[in-house]
Amino acid sequence: QVQLVESGGGLVQAGGSLRLSCAASGRTFSDYAMGWFRQAPGKEREVVASISWSGGNKYYTDSVKGRFTISRDNTKNTVDLQMNSLKPEDTAVYYCAAARRFGIATNKRSYDYWGQGTQVTVSS
Repeated sequence: QVQLVESGGGLVQAGGSLRLSCAASGRTFSDYAMGWFRQAPGKEREVVASISWSGGNKYYTDSVKGRFTISRDNTKNTVDLQMNSLKPEDTAVYYCAAARRFGIATNKRSYDYWGQGTQVTVSS
């Protein structure tokens, strides 16, 4: 079992920045690929970014490339999402997730554990 707790969400103006953090506890953190997902009202949950167990491979959905950066610290059992140049369309609940695999995963069905989510609201 892996427990995930997100933090760092909030309200920010367009063009601003936020840093989300996810703290993991339970099983060996480095056994898991990690991902950040988001879900806006009335929309499906979508992948934002994914990172492999070592941090050596990363994936970003097209809409956040060049603006968001995913990183992990296996000594601290954390995975972060640095979000810059935020846009109103980034408004959503953001979820941290863990997948029992070493490589990146872009399908939400590949993930085994989920955090409770943190709200990000970007005003225009």
